[in-house]
Formats: sequence, C-alpha cells, structure tokens
Amino acid sequence: MESDAKYMQEAMKEARKGFGEGGIPIGAVLVIDGKIRGRGHNKRVQEGSSILHAEMDCLENAGRLGAEDYKRATLYSTLSPCDMCSGAVLLYGIPRVVIGENRNFQGPESYVKSRGVEIVILQDKDCISMMMDFIKDNPSLWNEDIGV
Repeated sequence: MESDAKYMQEAMKEARKGFGEGGIPIGAVLVIDGKIRGRGHNKRVQEGSSILHAEMDCLENAGRLGAEDYKRATLYSTLSPCDMCSGAVLLYGIPRVVIGENRNFQGPESYVKSRGVEIVILQDKDCISMMMDFIKDNPSLWNEDIGV
C-alpha cells in the first residue's frame, strides 16, 4: 500500500536520527486513524537502557492510550521486532505490523501471526542496506542489542 511506504519512510527518519545520535539505526512509528501517534528509535546506547528498542520507545512516546486506540493501530518498524517488542504488540492488541525488512534479523513473526496479527514485510532495500552496513561495522554492539 502507498500509505505503508509513506509511514515506513517516517520510521526510516527515526532510524537515521538514532544512528546520528550514535545509536543503532532502527526506527518505528505508531499510526492510528491515519495519524502518527508515536515515533521512536533505538536508544539503548544513548540512554544506557536495556529495553529502549525503537518499538518500545515509539510506544512510550505515544503515551497512555486506551485499548480501543491500539485496536485501530498499525506499528511500522524498519526491522522485524524482537521477542520483547513483539510481546508489546500482543499485550496491547495492535492488529497490524509493517516491517521494513527481516533479512538481517527476524523476530517471532510466525508466532505473532498465529496470535491474529497481520504482518506485512516490505523488504525495503534502504532498510536492508542500512542494517547490513551497521551490523558489518558494529558487530559487537549489534550482538549486544539482540542478546547474543
């Protein structure tokens, strides 16, 4: 969908922002009723955080929302969400996740699908190359981020 590409570009802006801050280039936006309600990027390095992946930062920045809001939401992430971030999707009942790419890392997509979440994978060339380059240049930081 055209809107998926548009919102993925917003997630890419967040990823680039995080990279510019010295962090890991992963970004996310939460869209409800055609409006961005939250945006975030991986801040584990910048904040010295154990949990501020892009999706978690995005949800935090969206603020307190009701269950009815989450049921109308789509989460856009430049990279396949990990177990923690996928758990947040399931916890809040977000029905749709659009993933920029899952070649460099694949979270529990099959499990999330089995729980009724629509998963759309774009395999966006910019998302793929951005993460590939980062992983090649920063293998130990990347392994820390994914718990290896």
